Amino acid sequence: MEDNICKEKMALVEKLGVHFENTEQLAPVAARILSYIILTGKKGTTFEDMVSTLCASKSTISNHLSHLQDLKEIQYYTKTGDRKKYFILNKDTIIQHVDKMINVWKELRELHSEIKNYKEDQNKQKIENEKEKFDLNFHNDYIKFIDEASASIEELRLKITVNQFDI
Repeated sequence: MEDNICKEKMALVEKLGVHFENTEQLAPVAARILSYIILTGKKGTTFEDMVSTLCASKSTISNHLSHLQDLKEIQYYTKTGDRKKYFILNKDTIIQHVDKMINVWKELRELHSEIKNYKEDQNKQKIENEKEKFDLNFHNDYIKFIDEASASIEELRLKITVNQFDI
């Protein structure tokens, strides 16, 4: 059973790592470290554990851990009587990603509103062929989607900030 969980975790580390490479422009090892830390959870993971599990050299893991800390993606804590650092995800990082998503959606909403307004104005012009008029349904539906998605992600952000989640 333990072996299956380990295989499943490492497959997910790989999949999530590829995602972070593409979306966050992280180096492959840094992306795998971040993924591994996320999937290890709030108990944290040690440097030694990452070296053995991720099969990378100490210097590679060390360099990427430093880089992820500089980016404020991760942080660490120590336990009394234990000299090891336990690396965990920085909760503020999640909020920053949510904020970035909200801002992108706001820009998209503004852009689609402007496009829709332009098309509405064009539709008011004398157009001889009704088939040439712009169909505004896509923009209406897209703006509605962005409004609903934004409200949902803002609710999630609020729950994160008031510590309703123990991440």
